[in-house]
Amino acid sequence: MSSESKIALYETTGFPNPARVRAALAEKGSLSQVEFIEVDVMNLEHRTEAFYAINPLGTVPVLRTLEGEYLSESTAITEYIDAFFDGPSLTGTTPLERGMIHMMQRRAEAMVMDAVGTYFHHATKGLGPALETYQCSEWGNHQKQRALAGFSYFNQHLEHNLYVAADTFSMADITLFYGLAFAEFAGIDIPAELTNLIGWRQTMSERPCFSAS
Repeated sequence: MSSESKIALYETTGFPNPARVRAALAEKGSLSQVEFIEVDVMNLEHRTEAFYAINPLGTVPVLRTLEGEYLSESTAITEYIDAFFDGPSLTGTTPLERGMIHMMQRRAEAMVMDAVGTYFHHATKGLGPALETYQCSEWGNHQKQRALAGFSYFNQHLEHNLYVAADTFSMADITLFYGLAFAEFAGIDIPAELTNLIGWRQTMSERPCFSAS
């Protein structure tokens, strides 16, 4: 089990939301200051009484803070990480930056990450019958179209912007980057004509926090 004297991240390797948190930690230069605890989702470890005790929703990631509290939801975890560790801000340093970053982070989440996730879990085999206990393919395919519309939105946005929000790298970039990675895994390709989005993803892939995480 984990040591109670250290921040701990309960995660499932390869899943997009835990990857978002790892990238945030890497950008802050704090990976070595966190204990990583693997949750075996494929064997339903996230649906045990022990795991529900730390997150009633049964989802990863979950962060055990230094204060002994448990935080779920990637955005909330990133907020804690950003405030707790030194390093470049991922959530903004001015009122305008904070507002822009939170707005665009939510758009990246809703228009890409969440839409792709719904498609994956409803319109494909997803994680298999033991985990996908309810599927609605019509809803899943509708969300695929929403994801593609999200691609177009961000392609247009990135025509004149280096980053997703404000003028700096932030959690909004992390969310969009892993939303696109999830889309690729789920079989949703970025249309070739969306050159701004394709170029942005290539540029981001060279950023150390994504390779280090």
